[in-house]
Amino acid sequence: MLIEPRLSGHGDGPARSGGPGKPNPFKALNRKGAGLPGRSPLASEKREQVAKKSSPISSIAERYATALFELAEDDQALNELENDVGRFATLHDQSDDLKAFIRSPVYTAEEQVRAIEAVLNQAGIGGTVGNFFKVVARNRRLFATPQIIAAFRALVAKRRGNVTAEVTSAEPLSEAHLAALRDALKASLGKDVTLDAKVDPSLIGGLIVKVGSRMVDSSLKTKLSSLKLAMKEVG
Repeated sequence: MLIEPRLSGHGDGPARSGGPGKPNPFKALNRKGAGLPGRSPLASEKREQVAKKSSPISSIAERYATALFELAEDDQALNELENDVGRFATLHDQSDDLKAFIRSPVYTAEEQVRAIEAVLNQAGIGGTVGNFFKVVARNRRLFATPQIIAAFRALVAKRRGNVTAEVTSAEPLSEAHLAALRDALKASLGKDVTLDAKVDPSLIGGLIVKVGSRMVDSSLKTKLSSLKLAMKEVG
């Protein structure tokens, strides 16, 4: 089990589990935005070019998400990471207080670490994912949490050959509704779909579904309209 890592500028932490000599990707997550270890200068240059075209938060999120993703040495480990990240995402989505805390710039790094540690302990989220979010807090990057989660899920979906769909609803969707939506999207897109579900009360009702860089097309909207009617009957 990975014990809480120490980052560049704070001393060297232990390598991740699996034997001595393996690099700890968390060590790359310093405030200056150093790249991940083991990459060629050409790859670093390409990442820098992409970063210039994307937002600063997006670049931060991708770097942190990649560091977490690379800790999974096999599919079982990846499933465990995905499960714990999903649990933390649910806590975030369902707590206005947690959302406000994460967005607030007034707390010190120590205060952020203590608060996040309390949240993680209460939810029973420990191990790699627990340590990861403590690192995010210590580096004062909690404001990028939603984007980090989305980027991590996108990496998982890509590894599995899935498509990631962002789903925004006025209220949390039940497992039955999520399964029905996943099936509708799979039928339309021809691929397995990983859902990144979010809640936005301002929608009042209905669903917003985004696949990649585009919204759903008109044919899928028709299917979603039918699905929403079915959901009303179920709910």
